This record gives sequence, C-alpha cells and structure tokens, in this order.
Amino acid sequence: MKEKIHPPYQEVLFIDSSTGTKFLIGSTLQPKEKEKLDGKEYPLSRVPVSSASHPFFTKATQFMDSEGRVDKFTKKYQRKNTEVKEMQVKQEEAQKAKVKAASKKK
Repeated sequence: MKEKIHPPYQEVLFIDSSTGTKFLIGSTLQPKEKEKLDGKEYPLSRVPVSSASHPFFTKATQFMDSEGRVDKFTKKYQRKNTEVKEMQVKQEEAQKAKVKAASKKK
C-alpha cells in the first residue's frame, strides 16, 4: 500500500437530521464541523436519512422527507412533463396545419 495518498481514517459522528439519532462510525470523511459525545470531540457529519429514519428499517408507511427532496423532485419532473406535453400538442397542430395546406393544394 502506498503511503501518503490515502485520507486519514478516523471516528466520525453522524447525526440523522430528521430524528436526531447519533452514530459513531469509522470513516475517511473530513468534515469541518465538530461535536462532543461522551466527553470526546468528534468530526460531525449530518445525514438526511439513516436506518433510524428510513421507512424500510422503521416499518413506517409514510416517508418523512425533512429536506423537501421528494417535493423538489416531483415539482421538477411535473414541470418537465407539462413542457413535453405542450411541445407534443404544438407539433401535432403543426402537423395538422401541414396536412390541411397539402390538401388545399390538391
């Protein structure tokens, strides 16, 4: 293994932002934020979803998205979907106009 090319491995405190659950896990992450746990200071990384809040692990029937990602995703693709439908309608109208123009020439 080459020396001085790998990031340092350390214990990092992960906090689930939706439930507040804390996990102490070894990682190569280098977060700037720090927090104390059991009298010792650890680098802190916040995660939006963990096993403490994910519906698969909690057996919850409804997913609570604390950062609004689901809403952002549905709005984005709903807008794209309406834009695509509008373009299709315009193309169909242009096609009908071409057919009408061609039938008048005959």
